[in-house]
Amino acid sequence: MAGPIKLSGGPGYRAKLRALGLVAPLLIFIVVTFVAPLGTMLVRSVYDPVVADAFPETLELLDDWDGSELPQEAVYAMAAREIKRAGTERTLGQVASRVNRVQGGLRSAITRTERELRDIEQGPWRESMTAIDSVWADPGIWYAIKTTGERFTARHYWNALDLQSLPDGSVVRQPEDRRIYLRLLWRTLMISGLITLLSLILGYPIAHLIACSSPSRANLLLILVLVPFWTSLLVRTTAWIVLLQTQGVLNEFLVTIGLISDGGRLAMIYNMTGTIVAMTHVLLPFMVLPLYSVMSSIPSTQMDAAASLGATPLQAFLRVYWPQSLPGVGAGGLLVFILAIGYYITPALVGGSDGQLISNMIAYHMQTSLNWGLAAALGGVLLLIVLVLYAVYERLLGVEKIGLGG
Repeated sequence: MAGPIKLSGGPGYRAKLRALGLVAPLLIFIVVTFVAPLGTMLVRSVYDPVVADAFPETLELLDDWDGSELPQEAVYAMAAREIKRAGTERTLGQVASRVNRVQGGLRSAITRTERELRDIEQGPWRESMTAIDSVWADPGIWYAIKTTGERFTARHYWNALDLQSLPDGSVVRQPEDRRIYLRLLWRTLMISGLITLLSLILGYPIAHLIACSSPSRANLLLILVLVPFWTSLLVRTTAWIVLLQTQGVLNEFLVTIGLISDGGRLAMIYNMTGTIVAMTHVLLPFMVLPLYSVMSSIPSTQMDAAASLGATPLQAFLRVYWPQSLPGVGAGGLLVFILAIGYYITPALVGGSDGQLISNMIAYHMQTSLNWGLAAALGGVLLLIVLVLYAVYERLLGVEKIGLGG
């Protein structure tokens, strides 16, 4: 007779279960706060079922429509019925908003058509709908309905890249007056790169000074670096407004010492200058701390050894110290750049119209226009940029060097 089946893998198996139990809260936390929101964003950027759920039979009739002429009477009849139903179910507003994003002016036409159709019980529906609004005699509205009726679509990504899909399936650039996202994206990348460079220029000597100081002095300097972390982001940003505004502290000081005239005060706030200054200050600690962590592990005797072998201070720095600090430079630069391209509060408060970044447009579509699909697509583009940046970092320095010293 066969012996009992063992359901356990022994002490080793139970130890693995205990270890899994210890890390389970962290895994759940990561899934709930990071993986799930990120996945939801990516799904929303390509999935939009609102029109497909409201006009299923109309879209089925439009499957074979080539867009060269107006649809048949049966399509008008079905559209009239489903417009009435969507009005009764109070979903027509969402449908009209999505169609309006493809071709402006259609939201009012669709909602007006629904109001007028309430008193019409029988066709001919083509004549009735075109009499209500002439837009129904234009193939453009039917193309807009057909386009937005796709449950899975790349339309939001085309818009995020200032492109549009035509009825023949080709993809072309948006009209000049609608090309805003690539320009904002390019501005965001340039400003983030500049902020990263400025943070490196300012943070490298600060981190080196802390690394070469005595423990008590290093602690004091680290406290000064960490002070911004202990202050509200809103308070820090408001302080820069006080300092940089036309009647602010810095302009008053420059006028007092005679460097500028009272009528020639500098515009340093509510523009790109204010955005760069405030964001560099906010993100500077994220550059200093990785640099300090790496520099503190570099023996100071190496520079002395290089000098004893005849190297000048510049040669010793470039050939001995700088290469060993590159992991800190890479980690700090990666951290600052990624934070900069997604910053929202600081550009919104101090940037004005000239200092707005792509993050402000994402916030606009999330809070004002309610075009969550486009906002998600813009976020997806930023995510792709971050992944490319990480791949470049891995190729140049290696993932194993992303550690902060030790």
